[in-house]
Amino acid sequence: MQAIDDYIEKVRYLPPAPRIVPELMKLLNQPNVNSSRVVKLISYEPALTANVLRVCNSACFGGAVPTTDLQEAVTRLGFSQVYQLVTAASGAKLLVAAQKGYGLDHGDLWKHSVASAVAAQIIARKCGDEQSLVFTATLLHDIGKIVLTQSLEKIYAKLVRETEINQASLLEAEQKLLGVQHAEVGGRLLERWKFPPNVVSAVWFHHAPKAAGAHQRLAAYIYLGNMVAHFMGHGYGHQALAMRGRDEALTILKLPPESVPEFMMESFEQLNVVESLLLAA
Repeated sequence: MQAIDDYIEKVRYLPPAPRIVPELMKLLNQPNVNSSRVVKLISYEPALTANVLRVCNSACFGGAVPTTDLQEAVTRLGFSQVYQLVTAASGAKLLVAAQKGYGLDHGDLWKHSVASAVAAQIIARKCGDEQSLVFTATLLHDIGKIVLTQSLEKIYAKLVRETEINQASLLEAEQKLLGVQHAEVGGRLLERWKFPPNVVSAVWFHHAPKAAGAHQRLAAYIYLGNMVAHFMGHGYGHQALAMRGRDEALTILKLPPESVPEFMMESFEQLNVVESLLLAA
């Protein structure tokens, strides 16, 4: 744990913690959400307010008359859609920057994260689990890379050599070169940011879902969403996805292997809609 904290502490620039998302997650767990509490949280962030109004007045969601009232916009969209939009907007601030230590250009990590989250959400809907929770956890699954990228930037050539020549997974290369892995760093960062234990554990163990214990279903959704995103072409890096947890994740969710192509097709269709709304958030 100390080695993980050391990496987090020495980062030259770390974006501020997304204050609103953990608070909205608490509201999400309540049976009857008071929309006025949601409006109050969002109203503290002018950029989020503007995005909610923009989406509400878009061709996809607009009513007969455009609105400039946040309360009305939240009512029109519904809490689930507003939650997803706010989560995505907050995630964009964290993930959109280039991550040179991983060979990622501006927007690469963000686009992969959105594609993964959309795929995981579709799988969760099929399985009857909470979609918003799955979307959030999957969107943030690679958050640890914004911490490790600065250390890897100096030794990027070694990372490439380790993954390509030695046929190591990205996780194995990180462990060998740095002594830590991005998944555990991400879980620890979210823990320090006061995210709930289920999200922390699922992100921490998303490459080995069974190790997440009570939260292994959520970790399995992250794993499969990540995998589907790579299969769809929204991946990056060298041997970026360790495939060893595939059967484990499918078993946890009681899904047959032949369901993966179906999830890919649905994710392609849904991503076309989501991109216009979330990638510009």
